[in-house]
Amino acid sequence: MEHLELFFKSIFIDNMVFATFLGMCSYLAVSKKVATAVGLGAAVIFVLAVTVPINWLLDQYLLQPGALSWLGAEYADYDLSFLSFIMFIATIATMVQLVEIIVEKFAPALYNSLGIFLPLIAVNCAILGGSLFMQSREIPTLGLSLTYGIGSGIGWFLAIVAIAAIREKIRYSSVPPALRGLGITFIITGLMAIGFMSFGGMLTGGDEEVKTEEAPKTSVVTPSTIEKKAEQKEEVKEKAEKLADNTKKIIE
Repeated sequence: MEHLELFFKSIFIDNMVFATFLGMCSYLAVSKKVATAVGLGAAVIFVLAVTVPINWLLDQYLLQPGALSWLGAEYADYDLSFLSFIMFIATIATMVQLVEIIVEKFAPALYNSLGIFLPLIAVNCAILGGSLFMQSREIPTLGLSLTYGIGSGIGWFLAIVAIAAIREKIRYSSVPPALRGLGITFIITGLMAIGFMSFGGMLTGGDEEVKTEEAPKTSVVTPSTIEKKAEQKEEVKEKAEKLADNTKKIIE
């Protein structure tokens, strides 16, 4: 259940484009055609699925304060968290270059169609954002980090494919000249972001604790309470009689 919740949350609620606006350069530049958007989106999914778990291992066993305790007690006080950016970026660049070499070697046709998109992934801030969010949210296990990487990639894939499909159709619409190009694209992106905000309450239904109804408290009737009530009734009667007398005098 935890994997499923994190998967859908990373796609719809914490979408890389519509929630944090990461990867906007590639999102705007390569979203003119659906075919190119699908190619870049698939590559982003693969790179996020690989780099986020690898960076999780680096964070857990190398970068966090005390992460080097597995080497010995004398290394428990070391803190290498200041190297997070460098290590994460190096991992991303290495994986992008490795993917490019493998695709070029074993699938030349696929490399010719996706070769333009592969170098763009190394400078896509959504890739680095996935690893940094994984670190800041303290994802506890390697499996959850893999789920988060795949979900974040799919969320970015849906965003770029959706805007590419809209931009293909909007060519045949009568857009005002001042809004043609990036102007109408920014407006559509903002409206889509507002739409994705509606998913914010999708996974919050079970967070509130169910309050059990308390049984009404029963008061014990004693002779003293009966006497007090009788006295209160007499006081009320006396006040009512005095008010009646005062009203009569005023009328007379």
